[in-house]
Amino acid sequence: MATRRIARGLDLDETLQGLCRASVPAFADAVLCYLRDPLPVGDERTNAPVVLRLRRTDRIPEEPDTDGSRLPLLAPTADPPGATEPVRLVPDGPLASLLLCGRPVFGGDGSPDSEGLAELLGNVPAGLPGMLPPGRRVIVAPLRGRRRVVGAVLLLRRADRPPFTEDDLLVASQLATHTALGVDKAVLYGREAYIADALQRAMLPSSLPRSTGVRLASRYLPAAETARVGGDWYDAIPLPGNRVALVVGDVMGHSMTSAAIMGQLRTTVQTLAGLDLPPEEVLHHLDEQAQRLGSDHIATCVYGVYDPVSHRLVMANAGHPPPVFLHPDGRAETLRLPPGAPIGVGGVPFESVEVPAPPGATLLLYTDGLVESRTRDVWSGVERLRERLRTAAETTRPPQLEPLCDCVLDMLGPEDRDDDIALLAARFDGIPPRDVAYWFLEPQAQTPGRARRLVRRVLQRWELDSLSESTELLVSEVVTNAVRYATRPITLRLLRTEVLRCEVGDDAPTLPRMRHAAAGDEGGRGLFMVNRLARRWGATRLSTGKVVWFEQTLPAKRPDPS
Repeated sequence: MATRRIARGLDLDETLQGLCRASVPAFADAVLCYLRDPLPVGDERTNAPVVLRLRRTDRIPEEPDTDGSRLPLLAPTADPPGATEPVRLVPDGPLASLLLCGRPVFGGDGSPDSEGLAELLGNVPAGLPGMLPPGRRVIVAPLRGRRRVVGAVLLLRRADRPPFTEDDLLVASQLATHTALGVDKAVLYGREAYIADALQRAMLPSSLPRSTGVRLASRYLPAAETARVGGDWYDAIPLPGNRVALVVGDVMGHSMTSAAIMGQLRTTVQTLAGLDLPPEEVLHHLDEQAQRLGSDHIATCVYGVYDPVSHRLVMANAGHPPPVFLHPDGRAETLRLPPGAPIGVGGVPFESVEVPAPPGATLLLYTDGLVESRTRDVWSGVERLRERLRTAAETTRPPQLEPLCDCVLDMLGPEDRDDDIALLAARFDGIPPRDVAYWFLEPQAQTPGRARRLVRRVLQRWELDSLSESTELLVSEVVTNAVRYATRPITLRLLRTEVLRCEVGDDAPTLPRMRHAAAGDEGGRGLFMVNRLARRWGATRLSTGKVVWFEQTLPAKRPDPS
């Protein structure tokens, strides 16, 4: 029973607490537990001096012994590592020899190991008397883990209690062995959990992109205690046309493997999003990738694409908790998407749903750790979340994103932290129709000239005449290149946001490459000119072809004379 109490946990403090509860008062009146500082992990080797520090003490209520002495203890509960001076082991000294013997021994006055005990207790700052209780009332038990000594345990009895016997050394040996193995297990688990947690956080986005027409906020919380390492992730991926893909997923399990699988699936989603596939196709290919990683890797995921020009949101779900949509009027709605099967099951089709996303609306994507716990099922948690959003909108409409995320997490209690939590909130602002111009143009020789005239008229309407000359030149070069390879009508779109963005799309999948033309070449200078004159430019391959885009900085607004 006592050994099970010591070894049942994965936490270092829990292991030491188990030792104290198993020892006091049934076996000893007091216990002092010293551990190496720092504790070695696995097979790592160090040439640094071995240092012991008092990590925990426990005792029965302090009362004077019959001879007036007191036990040399600090506090009856756990002491912080810095509460006492460290004990530095002297190589070949009495304490080092005592610990290396590997078995419990009697300490105290007159014992062969009294010098080692004095070396260990010499730095206890408070209440150390001139002598310990006489007789066999102190046992020093080395804590030897799987590979090395990790500390020592002192077990003490008062003078009014029978002294320790030879049989008690066997009991102390069992207590020390299970404690040392528990310390080893806790240290190894702590290192693994730290590495997995660091790996998981490194795979999450360090910052969210700034996309026109949408504002984003996110939170990630590891689970409490031993289940803190998982495979939850979120992402926001910019797409052509100022669109943005919103993703939240959850790999089943809590381990280093879960974190690694999460990283692979997140990379796969980013690659698929770059191909501009519809959400159901993204989930289909993600499902195939998960099956290639192994049949035992299951994940849930919800993937959506927001278009700020059309003010529409297209989403697909793979066994994930449903998103919650906060309307501009304060009404909170649970989006009933076709649930689909989890990623990795295979053979199940996915379905996309398109919903309106008017300016001022808010979308909340999350993992099941936010809504599910041992005391609450998923749908009860989703309803609780929906009410929380509705209440937040009653105060401020629409509520600010960062305080809204904090408000959502505040509804969690200590009993609700069974799993990781990933949270992604998106506020849809959209791009007004007056700031968008869109045309379909036939791939003909006269099309570049027509494109220049159309752009000139729009820039005059937007009062951006200062950009007319450079924009017409850039549009002419990009449209000329599209006309050369397109077989279907090309698209031309102008967007006025914090920059002026021009997008030209055609059905030719080959992306253009900038090259330096030779002196005798008649062509090959178009993209070089775009690179020199535009603020930024790029090309994106789509499922239907490609889009070449460039951006220009808007002129500063003149101050109002009034």
